[in-house]
Order: sequence, then C-alpha cells, then structure tokens
Amino acid sequence: MAFNSQREATPRDIAIGLLARREYSRAELAQRLQKKSFDNAAIEECLDTLIEQDLQSDARFAASFVHSRIMRGQGIIRIKGELRQRGVDQETLNTAFAAVEESEQVDWFELARETLARRFTSPGENPKERARRERFLASRGFDFEQIRYALSCL
Repeated sequence: MAFNSQREATPRDIAIGLLARREYSRAELAQRLQKKSFDNAAIEECLDTLIEQDLQSDARFAASFVHSRIMRGQGIIRIKGELRQRGVDQETLNTAFAAVEESEQVDWFELARETLARRFTSPGENPKERARRERFLASRGFDFEQIRYALSCL
C-alpha cells in the first residue's frame, strides 16, 4: 500500500492492508498494530470500528482457519490449540467447528486415515515403525481413537 510522505499510516490503514490478504483474529491484528507502536486506545477503537463494519470477524476467521487446516490434514486437537493461540474464545471456536463440520461433513477418523495414507503405505512392520506413524498423527492433532482407526486401515 503506497502512502504519500505527507501522511502517516493509521492503525486502520495497516489493519485494512492485512485483512485484504487474509482473515485475522482480533488478537492477531492487535498484536500486529502494537508492533507498529500505536497507542492501545487507538488500536482498540480501530478494531471496534472494523468489527462494527464487518471488516473483521473472529467467527469468520475461525471458520476459515478450521477449513484450511482440515484441507491440510490436521486434527481437532491441533486446530483448537492453534485457534486458542490466535486469541479465539472457546464459544467462537466451538461454533466455527460445528459449522464447518456440518457444511463439509467432516469425518475425523477418515481424515486421519487419509492423512496417514498420504505419508505411509503400511502400518509399520515393527513397534518402532508403528510408533513413528502414531507420533506423526498425534503431531497433526488426532486423538488416540482416530490414530488407532487410521493404523487399522493401512
């Protein structure tokens, strides 16, 4: 975004520039604006205005985030953890999960199986290899039952 030298960028200018690229949570935008040394009151006012104008929405951000992570083959545990790190509250997080799971008919067991099958062709010939596959799925955010199911399908 080009600014003429007569005018300093405002928190809104920077926030709009960021939001033009992708969705951000309110907390992420606040962090970015704080790094630019804006006053906290100006940041809060700017973010409140963006929310009122529906230019920023934690609900929209969370739904978009959940969808993108499912497409990457990530599980519930990891996705929820990353959303919490990005400042999304529990209610918004739960609503986003419910909406995406319903609209996309997500089967977490099948997603775990597909994710494992993309990386490995067998469940592992020995306990060490099997543990490697379990760690892979656990790091992707799948729970024990989903991991067990995925391994039984290879």
